[in-house]
Amino acid sequence: MCENGGIFHERQRKQLCAMHVLNNLFQAPVFTNLTPQKFWNPHRSLLGMGNYDVNVITAALQTRDLCVVWFDKRKSIAHIEFSKVKGVILNVPSDWKLGFVKLPVDFKHWILLRDIDGTFYNLDSKLSRPALIGTRDDLVGYLQERLGSEERTQVLLVVEPEVENSGAWHKPDTGTGSDSGVVETASGLVGSDSDGVSADIKTNSAEKSGEKCDEAPS
Repeated sequence: MCENGGIFHERQRKQLCAMHVLNNLFQAPVFTNLTPQKFWNPHRSLLGMGNYDVNVITAALQTRDLCVVWFDKRKSIAHIEFSKVKGVILNVPSDWKLGFVKLPVDFKHWILLRDIDGTFYNLDSKLSRPALIGTRDDLVGYLQERLGSEERTQVLLVVEPEVENSGAWHKPDTGTGSDSGVVETASGLVGSDSDGVSADIKTNSAEKSGEKCDEAPS
């Protein structure tokens, strides 16, 4: 855990990028465990090292009265009302290698982008420090570039329930017809307590700010 110029940035451990996304979103080590410690859990990797799916992220956000909107990539990123969005989560392909050999396993990596004091940053846990993106227009350009270069990248928006329900995160279209910009909301993917997700999320009640860290390696 690092604090870079006042920005909390939790670095990658194991396959816990989903937990890092959540803690970087809240700018504090709020979550310490996202699923029960049992051998078989369909929402994380078989090795128990993380690799959590969207159900876990959604359930964790619901404990903080937030929800996730899955953005339809066929729509324009420029139509997102980022002032209504608490954070942008990217789900991107991640290659795993053994030495120089690419393993035939399909892993995904979660990345958080968020506004801090009027400036957007990339808080990817694999980075040594937060990466400056810039203004809202810079963020739009960044997302357009990422979506254009990797078609499997997915965009999720973290919003308050009333923003999701009203569609206030999406600017009205100037064209004809109705266009919500959404295929579905990720909140509809969350199972009940019996699936081992929403009932066992552990948080750090202190919610203290991140500890100072030594200079991160380049």
